[in-house]
Amino acid sequence: MRVHRGCAALPPEAVGCAVAIGNFDGVHQGHRAVIEAARRQVAGPAGLGVVTFEPHPREVLSPATAPLRLAPLRRKIALLRDLGVEHLFLLRFDRPLMAMPAGEFIERILVDRLGIRGLAAGETFRFGHRRQGDAVLLEKAAADHGFTFAAVPPVLEDGLPCSSTRIRAALAEGELALANRLLGYPFELTGIVREGHQRGRTIGFPTANIAPAARRYALPASGVYAVRAGRCTPAGKVWYPGIANLGRRPTFDGDRLLLEVHLLDTRLDLYGQRLDVAFLERLRGEIKFPGIEALKAQIGEDCSAARRIHEQLRVNA
Repeated sequence: MRVHRGCAALPPEAVGCAVAIGNFDGVHQGHRAVIEAARRQVAGPAGLGVVTFEPHPREVLSPATAPLRLAPLRRKIALLRDLGVEHLFLLRFDRPLMAMPAGEFIERILVDRLGIRGLAAGETFRFGHRRQGDAVLLEKAAADHGFTFAAVPPVLEDGLPCSSTRIRAALAEGELALANRLLGYPFELTGIVREGHQRGRTIGFPTANIAPAARRYALPASGVYAVRAGRCTPAGKVWYPGIANLGRRPTFDGDRLLLEVHLLDTRLDLYGQRLDVAFLERLRGEIKFPGIEALKAQIGEDCSAARRIHEQLRVNA
């Protein structure tokens, strides 16, 4: 996948795509429906593209109330690449773009620079100055400029639309199973493994300690989870079954949010390495135990439960 930061001086092979347009935070099931609608419009050699905005528009318009992101840009790019997107157009959302009228955006960006042959957007997608652009305007522009257009209705899960807002709420409420269904894949956090107090090692459960970027990104509710931990190797990414605690370690009177990952039946030196942590199932909430022995006993039970989950996933794979 080619990543184009902006849309000036594009190579010829990037012009003439059928594109999906939106913010695509998390690249969830609803976003995937929009991308598939664009894929069905591909004609000619240019292929499938995605137009998205960086930073998220609400981070510019109202930074104090902007929604927490479901995925950093690096993760979004990887998810789109996995879907077979051939060209990603990252448009910088700044004051000039925010002030651009919707009709001008269509003509200058989509038609003149990208030369789109097809376009797909969610039915509720809004764009342009004061969010005046919508699916009705895009449908008219398609007729005027000779590209195809599909307005994609929301994807429903349990009778309600799949949305980034709903996924954030599910994560915050500890409803990981719902969040993962809406995403279409296990929610992930990524970080660098830092040296900690090594308390896990002293009680027989060594952990890789990661400080999640809580101020900008959505996090699951505090608790214990069955996870997969992935690290990059020369042969590609390798995934290991594990268990994780996300919280403040109340048994040790901790005050800092920390993600602690214990690899099941595997010992690795991970200090300084980037670790991708995929959350598979929530086992329980975070608990303050009366002492170390009670904590050790519960961690042993948690590990057994996580092993059963990993074995079931392996059998069903």
